[in-house]
Amino acid sequence: MSKRIIELFDTDKKLVSIYFTAGFPKLNDTVEIIENLEKAGVDLIEIGLPFSDPLADGPTIQESSTKALHNGMTTELLFEQLSNIRQKVKTPLIIMGYFNPVMQYGVESFCQKCEEIGIDALILPDLPLREYQLHYKEIFNRHGLDLIYLITPQTPEERIRGIDEMSNSFIYMVSSSSTTGAKAGFSIENQEYFKRIAEMKLKNPTLVGFGISDKNSFDQATAYSQGAIIGSAFIKHVENKGINQISTFVEKLNS
Repeated sequence: MSKRIIELFDTDKKLVSIYFTAGFPKLNDTVEIIENLEKAGVDLIEIGLPFSDPLADGPTIQESSTKALHNGMTTELLFEQLSNIRQKVKTPLIIMGYFNPVMQYGVESFCQKCEEIGIDALILPDLPLREYQLHYKEIFNRHGLDLIYLITPQTPEERIRGIDEMSNSFIYMVSSSSTTGAKAGFSIENQEYFKRIAEMKLKNPTLVGFGISDKNSFDQATAYSQGAIIGSAFIKHVENKGINQISTFVEKLNS
């Protein structure tokens, strides 16, 4: 259970979580992006471990993953880049990726490395709940790592309750049944889904992800949740404006 993540939710503040792809735009930008995000006041940082076949990612994140892999990003290199990160930043850090690279590295070794570095949680969208319970939960717990689960508008209530029971930090509420990508705002249907989940009175807080790009979509996403996760819009901003302009992106969300 991550103390850093739990402490985030002790406030009424609407939390800003930013996702970026490690090794993008340039191979060695990872640490500088994290430092700039913390300086800009971001509450939670998701570090994307690039993978060649990302199921849930839209074109922007897929493209950034492809470029990062071409730049030479690997699991080993990411761990190397992050080795002293806790001497520089206090913000909760989550690695988001796919289970294949974790398996290749070795689940125990991967979790141990995350613990050494100071990673708070993992998001692995393709790791089934049952598999995790049967084979990996004990390993994650041993290394103090939370596994963050995703729910969508189509997730049955029974499964949502099961995920809530298994979770210790927050639930990642996917805004719609599509891949990631920035949108101008959310439909009535999306907002009814956000409200429905809020009315379930889950024990874990929720953060909304997919489709958040600006102040308007951030406010809609957080009307019934504790915060929102922004990925594609941030990646486009970094690609177009450079990593020195990170604070201007975050300021617009909070303005």
